[in-house]
Amino acid sequence: MNRLKDRQKSISVYEHQLLKVDEDRFCQKKLKALQQHYGSKGVKYYSLVHNGVKFNEHVGVIQVGGLTIEVLPKVDQEGEKSNASWKKGLIDMLTEVGHLKVESSEFAGLKTSNHSLLDLYFELFIFEMEKLLHQGLTKKYRRTEGNVKALKGSLNFTKHIQKNCFHKERFYVNHSVYDKEHDIHAVLYKALLLLQKINSFSGLHSRIGALVLNFPEMPDIRVSSAWFERLRLDRKTQAYHKALQIAKMILLNYHPDIQRGNNDVLAIMFDMNHLWEQFLFVSLRKHLGVGYTVERKKKNDFWEVKGKFKSQLEPDIIIRKKCESDKEEIVHILDAKWKRIKSNKPDIHDLRQMFAYHHYYNAEKTALVYPFSKDPKISLGEFSSYNYECSVLQIQLLDEDEISVSDWQKRIAEEIGKWMDVTLFPKQFQQPLSIQ
Repeated sequence: MNRLKDRQKSISVYEHQLLKVDEDRFCQKKLKALQQHYGSKGVKYYSLVHNGVKFNEHVGVIQVGGLTIEVLPKVDQEGEKSNASWKKGLIDMLTEVGHLKVESSEFAGLKTSNHSLLDLYFELFIFEMEKLLHQGLTKKYRRTEGNVKALKGSLNFTKHIQKNCFHKERFYVNHSVYDKEHDIHAVLYKALLLLQKINSFSGLHSRIGALVLNFPEMPDIRVSSAWFERLRLDRKTQAYHKALQIAKMILLNYHPDIQRGNNDVLAIMFDMNHLWEQFLFVSLRKHLGVGYTVERKKKNDFWEVKGKFKSQLEPDIIIRKKCESDKEEIVHILDAKWKRIKSNKPDIHDLRQMFAYHHYYNAEKTALVYPFSKDPKISLGEFSSYNYECSVLQIQLLDEDEISVSDWQKRIAEEIGKWMDVTLFPKQFQQPLSIQ
C-alpha cells in the first residue's frame, strides 16, 4: 500500500513538454510553489506558461512538497520508446559520466522499477553513510575554548579572570580536541536531517531514522558552493568523497518554502546537451582504439579587442590521430547536439561554427552528432567551393533489449570510427547532404 502511494506522488514528463494543472496529478498549490521558485530571475530548467510550466532541455528530477516530477530525455516520436527505456538510458549516461556512482547490485531494483531518479540518489547517499559508519568515522583535531578542571593548551587570562574569580579549581583555556566533530561530518549530518524531512519513499524511512540515531549530533553550519570548492580531502577523508558529492547536490539544490513550509523545492537537473557531449567523450575515450587521442572542451582565443574582451572557439570533442610519419596528425572535430534533426538539415549557425573549426584547427573532417532512436545514419556533406567535409552523424540510442551500456558505447565508437575512415560520399551511404 505504501509503495502504491509513493508511485501516485510521482509524475514522468519529457524535456520540452508542457505540464498543466491537473487535479489528479499536478495541483494549483504545486504550480504556485514552482512559480515562487522561478522568481523574478527565472531558472534554467523550465519556464512559466498559463496554468502550468514548460520544461526546457534539462532532465532530472524536481520534488515539490510530496510530489516528484521526473523529467526524462526524449528525441523520438511518441510511443517509439517507453518511459522505462528513457529512464534507463538517462541513468546509464549519468553513471558513465560520473554524476551517479552506481557500483553495487543492491541498486538494481531502484534502477529498473517505477521509483524516481531522486529515490536512487537518496539510496546512494544512505548506502554511503551506512558504509562510513560501519568503517568508523574519521576523527580530526579542532581548536576549542572553555572552562576545564586541568590546565591544558594555552590559558586565556582575560576570560579566566572574568569567569573563575571564585572557582580556583578551573581554568579557561584554548586547546585542541581530537574527536568526530568537524565540518565534513557537520555537512553530512545536515544533509541527513534534510533527507529525513523531504524523503517520500517509505522504503527508506527506517534506514534514514537509524542513521540519524547512530550518527553523532553535529552543530548546524552554513553551507555554500564556495565551501565545497574550498574543501580538500586527504588520505584519511578520501572515503567521504561520494557521500559529499551527493550531499552537495541535495543541499545546494534545496529551496525551502519560507511562507508555508509544506511546498519545499528540490531540483536536481542536468543540461541534456552537456550530458550527451560528456557521454560521447567518455565512450570514445574508452572504445575508439589505439592510436587516437580524444580531447574535450579546449578553449582557444580567435578574436580580441586588446585590454577589453576576447572571443573563443570551444569545440566539444577533438580526435587526433598520428600519421605514419609521426610528424603530423589528422584532426577530426565533433559537435554534440541533443535534438531532433529534420531532413538531415542542420541549423545554419551550427554549420558556420563547424566551418570556423575547419579553418582554425586545420581539421580534415568535422561532424554534428545527433541522437537517433532507430538505425544510425551518416550523411556526408561538404562546404561548397572549399572541399571541407562536414557530416551529420545520427547515433542510435540504447535499445530496451540491450543489456550493457558498454555495448552501447562500443557501438558509438564503431560508428564514429567508420565515419573517420570513409572517403567523401562512398556508395554504401545515402546521398550526400548538399550545403549551399
